[in-house]
Amino acid sequence: MSNYKGKLNRQFPAKISTTAFTSIYILHLLKNNKKMYGQRILDTINEQMDARWQPSRGMVYPLLREMEEEGYVESWWSEPDKRSIRYYRLTEKGSEHLEKMKIKYKSSFREARQIINTAIEEIYQNNI
Repeated sequence: MSNYKGKLNRQFPAKISTTAFTSIYILHLLKNNKKMYGQRILDTINEQMDARWQPSRGMVYPLLREMEEEGYVESWWSEPDKRSIRYYRLTEKGSEHLEKMKIKYKSSFREARQIINTAIEEIYQNNI
């Protein structure tokens, strides 16, 4: 533990917030699925993560609105008079933003994976 004395990097596991991670993942899903509605985004994340992690509705829907304001996604109602299902699709600007975010956070993702793998190996001494 003394090796870390004086270091200020106390974020774990890397320098990426849950919000940034979720934003990247939503943009990624929209790039691969062409159009999705909010609950389908939540369900897809839940399925892909084997129900181990899912962002809250209270995070996803405001992020979708924010991404729309930024021009990264566009949305429309399936039945405008009823306002029942709101679909989202990635814009060209959103696709460019996703690529920039992937580059920006690539080393953070790798660092997080390395930290977790190292901790698992050390804690369990390869007994898992």
